Amino acid sequence: MIAFRIAPAVADAFPDTLIALVTATGLRGREPWPHTTAALEDLERHLADGTTWHPADETDPRIEAWHTAYRSFGTNPRRIRPSVDALGRRLAKKGSLPRINPAVDSYNAVSVRHGLPAGAFDLDHVTGDVDIRYADGTEEFTPLGEPDTVENPKAGEIIYADTTGVLTRHWNHRDAHRTRVTEDSAHVVFVLETLHATRDGDLLKVAAEELQGLLTPHTAQTAVHYLSPAHPQAI
Repeated sequence: MIAFRIAPAVADAFPDTLIALVTATGLRGREPWPHTTAALEDLERHLADGTTWHPADETDPRIEAWHTAYRSFGTNPRRIRPSVDALGRRLAKKGSLPRINPAVDSYNAVSVRHGLPAGAFDLDHVTGDVDIRYADGTEEFTPLGEPDTVENPKAGEIIYADTTGVLTRHWNHRDAHRTRVTEDSAHVVFVLETLHATRDGDLLKVAAEELQGLLTPHTAQTAVHYLSPAHPQAI
């Protein structure tokens, strides 16, 4: 089994962190996912109707916390945005969310609905365990959709990394091409995050349950685990 760990230095710097890991085994990404389709359309309809709901933006405490975190490790969050911030801005501007594949669409819908960063890794392409840690500047990262590009995160940037390289830069800005989730991914871990468990821990758990509910009809088995400074290793 692949373990996910929060490095002690990250836990010390962000002591109220809570991360949900939703695992799915036997995922079937090539069949229709009507509940995911409905979830996306529901968000877009609420936005178009001009109801009180709108995507969280940088004035929202959930997003503001990530901007503060990004600045703490030297990333300008208005140039390189947390994933949920970028996705919410796209929805607000275009009125729709991208359709990638059912698994990715599921976590995008949950992310925007709850204002929480989300991502996913194809575990069949992860090598060794995964650590959420500060980069030392020697690691390599190939961005999603750019298989011929190699970047080196700056020392001090928070990354997800396995024994081969970087899986996510700037904590949750962008995932790697190697571990991207496709329609053929069968063993996937989905990640949802908050830096303020005291305030938003219950929200995170609701979001994880909602994501699990979208996945369950299309997978052989799902489970939810939680990472925190008090429980820095899971799975």
